[in-house]
Amino acid sequence: MIDLNQKTILVTGGTGSFGKDFVCRILKDYNVKKIIIFSRDELKQYHMQKELDNPKLRFFLGDVRDLTRLRRSFCGVDIVIHAAALKQVPALEYNPMEAVNTNIIGTQNVIEAAIDRGVSKVLLISTDKAAHPSNLYGSTKLCAEKLCISANSYGGDRTYFAVVRYGNVIGSRGSIVETLLRLVKESGTVEITHEDMTRFWINLSETYQLVLFALDHMVGGEIFVPQIPSMKLVDLIDAIAPENERNIVGIRPGEKMHEILITEQEARHTRDFMGHYVVMPEFPFWEPSAYQKYYQTGTALNSYESFVSVDNNKWITKEELQKIMGLQ
Repeated sequence: MIDLNQKTILVTGGTGSFGKDFVCRILKDYNVKKIIIFSRDELKQYHMQKELDNPKLRFFLGDVRDLTRLRRSFCGVDIVIHAAALKQVPALEYNPMEAVNTNIIGTQNVIEAAIDRGVSKVLLISTDKAAHPSNLYGSTKLCAEKLCISANSYGGDRTYFAVVRYGNVIGSRGSIVETLLRLVKESGTVEITHEDMTRFWINLSETYQLVLFALDHMVGGEIFVPQIPSMKLVDLIDAIAPENERNIVGIRPGEKMHEILITEQEARHTRDFMGHYVVMPEFPFWEPSAYQKYYQTGTALNSYESFVSVDNNKWITKEELQKIMGLQ
């Protein structure tokens, strides 16, 4: 596993669900030099600073849209975890340029600042919504992925870029689980979009381990995908609110029936490597021999074998979900 001792790590969007959990775990597991929290919300930073009360934390107010501020904050940074993004699907459809400015232009700014400052590794936090996107949010995250992968052509032998892509996070702020619990508390009625809808599920501990795995193995240009389980939304509701009245409302605009983590196109250059899927870049403009470890020790997927939530060979049970959420 990667050694982060005495490293300086910066997390964009560091006050979010992933960022806060990641920072807490890093402080517990490693003797880092310092961790920089880069985000826009001063109130969240204030609360996080008070809660963690650690002298190794630095809090930078700033927006990824501001390249000058990014360049300043990246000074002396070894690793950047880029988690900042706008992600509420309906809001982004109504405010499309805001999504573009943060998720796309903001990512390009992170790339420029990282190369200019000689950051060693940059890891983008992405989503299953980026695979065959059906809404603007997914489209902007797909573009962010492409930007990070291609950035390896410009980073030389100093700065390397990679991506982690995963599904719904159990317990994250604004997740479907949180929304369901709120609806149950407010009205007692649960809305179901479609009884057969499925989603991928991962918990915060698993996202942390995935990021460490990617930082340890990345050579630049990979998309790291965890082999996580699926669950039907109706089973999710059975686990959280088995007694509540249900109302089927139909699939919402921009939603998919099932999510995708690896497309058929990507499957042709993907390897099953040490319990993870690793998608190699389709256009490797830099040294392709760097990926030999994946080809030599990894297992090829069948041609056009996409990784779709409905076709998954791993499923999370109601009992397992209840245990994760502390409902048992």
